[in-house]
Amino acid sequence: MDRVIELSYALDTFYFLMCGALVMWMAAGFTMLEAGLVRAKNTAEILTKNVGLYAVACIMYMLCGYGIMYGDAINAFIPGIGMLGADDNTAQAVLAGGVDAPYYSNLSDFFFQVVFVATAMSIVSGAVAERMKLWAFLLFAVVMTGFIYPVQGFWKWGGGFLEQAGFLDFAGSGVVHMTGAAAALAGVLLLGARKGKYGPDGKILAIPGCNLPLATLGTFILWLGWFGFNGGSELKVSDVGEANSVALVFVNTNMAAAGGLMAALFLARALFGKADLTMALNGALAGLVAITAEPLTPTPLLATAIGAVGGLIVVTAIVSIDKLKIDDPVGAISVHGIVGIWGLLAVVISNQGESGSVWLQLLAQLLGITVIFAWVFGTSFATWWLIRKIMGIRVSEQDEFEGVDVSECGLEAYPEFTLGVGRSGTTPGALTSAYSTQHVLDS
Repeated sequence: MDRVIELSYALDTFYFLMCGALVMWMAAGFTMLEAGLVRAKNTAEILTKNVGLYAVACIMYMLCGYGIMYGDAINAFIPGIGMLGADDNTAQAVLAGGVDAPYYSNLSDFFFQVVFVATAMSIVSGAVAERMKLWAFLLFAVVMTGFIYPVQGFWKWGGGFLEQAGFLDFAGSGVVHMTGAAAALAGVLLLGARKGKYGPDGKILAIPGCNLPLATLGTFILWLGWFGFNGGSELKVSDVGEANSVALVFVNTNMAAAGGLMAALFLARALFGKADLTMALNGALAGLVAITAEPLTPTPLLATAIGAVGGLIVVTAIVSIDKLKIDDPVGAISVHGIVGIWGLLAVVISNQGESGSVWLQLLAQLLGITVIFAWVFGTSFATWWLIRKIMGIRVSEQDEFEGVDVSECGLEAYPEFTLGVGRSGTTPGALTSAYSTQHVLDS
């Protein structure tokens, strides 16, 4: 019997670690997506932000984030504080027959959770691209990954009051994606729009991305990584029932992405008269975000439909947010925030929780949405505001014009394409936007 337990423990730990590695690979996907949707003169800074935020997330979550999220809580509202320990005696606890003993290594759980934290922070990066100071961003990442994210994560996944209230969020449409979008929205509102994005008469000017092949590659990487994101959240694979559940989660994740992409592509064609690639890419991501709250209980057909609705929502949301003059270069607030809310609400279609009531579960979902958004937006806005007072958050107008690659990083991602004007030897790079169809925005 001990041998069987050992094999199960080893398999589940290995599965957890490999899913975590897939989610870590999503960091590359976010990086490539953002780098493809910004102007060439800002690419190196985007790359620096993304590798930097990943390292910051790992360190801060080790020092305090994991302890806040999963440590000994004071009560259901106030988490405890602790640091990740080096010892991992969970295997011995399992073999001792503890009823509540975990069936995988605690350190594998930490690894899986820390890459989720980095994912939430990556969402912020794209929304504030092309005009934020690098060090201001990294300072915010310290607070976001070490404190803001873990507190709301404790309320749901750490056994806090949202979990006790019956709020459902399987893999993080709210805990991860809406959280990243809420923090991004707070930063964007204080940061302001990029120069040249909105004309003096209120006209919206499209700023197309410099490398759409790179953005497409980034989307495929994210699509792949999402199998680890949702599949790993099943937590276990070592028996027949769990293995079947993992397979269903993988299939539903894939189908939701496909549904989101096609719905966004068709709607873009109807609205713009063209098949807009950036809308298709964001549609796939929207489908993935939408199914993340509950990828286990829907049928594959329902998962496709949930993703498709997400794809329709994201096209409408990107256009609407731009008309509100909220400048989000990659559409992150729409994809992860607005569609994240849809995903949380869509849970009730196939899962009514312990109550078995659609309306009671809907109330629980609305409670979770409200609490998470209010906490993350409020604390993020305060943090961004303090950073702006202390060191500023926006680069100078001259640096923005020449590109933040040189002013923030001292180098350029594509130096062989520069023409030698301005102090850095650069020209204003190719323009970028989350979407490029101009005639709709003129309306």
